[in-house]
Amino acid sequence: MDYQRILLSGPTIDGEPGLPAALVGLSDDSLADLAASVDPCPADYDGVGYWLIQEADQTPAGKVVVGSRVELVGGQPKWIEDLEDAPPPSEADVDAERDRRISAGFSFAGVIYQSRPGDRENIMGAGTAALGAMMQGALPGNLRWHGGDTDFAWIAADNSLNPMDAQTVYAFGLAAMAHKTAHIFAARAIKDANPVPADFADNIYWP
Repeated sequence: MDYQRILLSGPTIDGEPGLPAALVGLSDDSLADLAASVDPCPADYDGVGYWLIQEADQTPAGKVVVGSRVELVGGQPKWIEDLEDAPPPSEADVDAERDRRISAGFSFAGVIYQSRPGDRENIMGAGTAALGAMMQGALPGNLRWHGGDTDFAWIAADNSLNPMDAQTVYAFGLAAMAHKTAHIFAARAIKDANPVPADFADNIYWP
């Protein structure tokens, strides 16, 4: 919380925002008129109050804050922000949002799985191994298709273990690929809009 020194005779703003250390702990009511609440009142605080500064209005879409100051609005101190038009988003901005969404996870069979670059590499490797096992006769329901002595399972984003036969792992790999591909094409469509929409990061533009 920020406070502004106020000359009560106006009222008018006096100086920069901030609360002296000696006044920390006083209630807002006490700070509002120090002479009425502090006894004895130091001369420097006579006719002075420290008022809580109201938050600035929400920054409109398409604008950026380039500065701020405190003004009295309706008799109360309030942060006023200086705004400029935001620079138009670039194709690099779209690519960054695409990559963030690709790596944010995807749903398969009602379960969320991680999809960071290393995760996708592991999924593709498992899918290739599963395809090979299927070609060698691995049947649905066989959870040891990988040749190990334990059932094959994949760890979901919530840390749960989900057993998968070869057919499921292969479909899992296809789902991971579809997740990435869908976001690549969505990003391409956004960039083709020219100019890129200012709200390109909204979910409406993405799978």
